[in-house]
Parts: sequence; structure tokens; C-alpha cells
Amino acid sequence: MTAFTATAALVQPITGYLLARNVGWSLLEGWVVLSLGLYVFVGMFWLPVVWMQIRMRDLAREAHEAGKALPDEYHRLFQWWLAFGFRAFAAVLVVVWLMLTKPNIGQ
Repeated sequence: MTAFTATAALVQPITGYLLARNVGWSLLEGWVVLSLGLYVFVGMFWLPVVWMQIRMRDLAREAHEAGKALPDEYHRLFQWWLAFGFRAFAAVLVVVWLMLTKPNIGQ
């Protein structure tokens, strides 16, 4: 799963740049700048989430093998994972809205 997500994260800005250049959009248009900023914002939340998911998987496996309940650390990580995930997902929705509507921002 990480291979697909990481590949998309790398390919998306490249294809977006090529599309913008092909269509004639300036990368300095307000909606493009805001979209790029939100893309970086999402990335800042995505990287810790990957670590959290791996750690939560390991904790769940250890608890299962030991026949114990999930530890408190798992539940704390889950809360952070949820908080990060909602913010990143909301930012992605805003990026999609910006790409669909191309509002006139800062002009």
C-alpha cells in the first residue's frame, strides 16, 4: 500500500505541473499556489501517519500474540492518527474543490 501512496505523492505534482503548463495556467495563480500549499500541508500530516500505522500494527500484533488487550499506547496513537487524518482529508477535499472551481484568489 505504501508503494502506491508514495508513488502517487511523487507523480501527482509532476503531472499537475505538466497539465498546468499544457493548458497555460501560471503556477502563480492564487488557486494553484493555495493547492500546492495544501499539498505540502497534507504531506506533513501523511508522513507521521505512516509511522503511526506501522507502530499500531506492531502493537496490535504483539497484543494478539501475547493474548492481551491493546495497550494504552495504541489508543493514544489512534487518537493522533484520527486527528491527523481528518485534517489531511479535509485539505485534500479543499484541493479538489480548488481544482474544480479554479476560484479567482488574490487577483
